[in-house]
Amino acid sequence: MIAIVDYGVGNLFSLKSSLSFIGQDAEISGDAATIKKADKLILPGVGAFADARAKLKESGLEDTLYSKIRRGTPVMGICLGMQLLFEKSMEYGEHEGLGLIKGAVRPLEGKISRELKIPHIGWNVLHFAGEKHPVFKYVKDGDFVYFVHSYYGADCEESLIGTTEYGVEITAAVAEKNVCGCQFHPEKSGAVGLDILRGFCQWEG
Repeated sequence: MIAIVDYGVGNLFSLKSSLSFIGQDAEISGDAATIKKADKLILPGVGAFADARAKLKESGLEDTLYSKIRRGTPVMGICLGMQLLFEKSMEYGEHEGLGLIKGAVRPLEGKISRELKIPHIGWNVLHFAGEKHPVFKYVKDGDFVYFVHSYYGADCEESLIGTTEYGVEITAAVAEKNVCGCQFHPEKSGAVGLDILRGFCQWEG
């Protein structure tokens, strides 16, 4: 069973629908006992980093998440859920992340040309970084995925598995041991997104 971690922030039902479409048993849950029994976890997230981090702590699920990761359970963070995996975020101040991916979350403003709109919204190319990660086993370099974000993962070269182009190269996906994250939304990325979720479901971490 795949547990979609419900801590009060996230695009939960479209994600569950996508997993059901590819034949996966998925459950939206904020219950620690249910999450402990899961074979894989997905950490979704939309909104502001500090609010999401606070809600994750308040939910009481943070220790459960760390425990599952230490035991080798594969985990995927999506969009803000990916950003929470980093050491810190510079969104409206400096905020501590989960520290599972080395690096910091920084604003696109100042990184990209002023001519480009922020947030970065819409379909954009996915390029693999280094050796193709197992999560991407069913997709091709150059496939398109759907982004909605104003901040990006920086200083994460050691964990970088995917990039996109928005005036400059920016982080699209990261992975470290049994933890991975996508800045884009697989559940909004059509057939390519479904194939990425399929790859994650088969990944042993």
